[in-house]
Amino acid sequence: MPVQKFDGVIEAVRYGTDGKIALVRLYERRGATFSDHVLLTRADLAERLKSGKKIVTGQRKELMASTFVVEKEVFLRGEFIGTGASAQKDQMEGVPLF
Repeated sequence: MPVQKFDGVIEAVRYGTDGKIALVRLYERRGATFSDHVLLTRADLAERLKSGKKIVTGQRKELMASTFVVEKEVFLRGEFIGTGASAQKDQMEGVPLF
């Protein structure tokens, strides 16, 4: 099984009243392992995506430390952030709300 390389895993999202992402809860890669979950604003997430970081959606496997079930890659398309390649609004498909 090939090892997947990514810099962060989004496990939950919060949208603002305007429909844009307000916060995401994600795990960030820290060397060979991942951090506890951290909260990022939309601006922080956009900055990481602009700098070339690979962010995916998924869930941490219970009792398996830095092992994740990866679902979809997150893209920055113009002013929109989402999991679809042709996003017309901020949308994280299949990611639970918090």
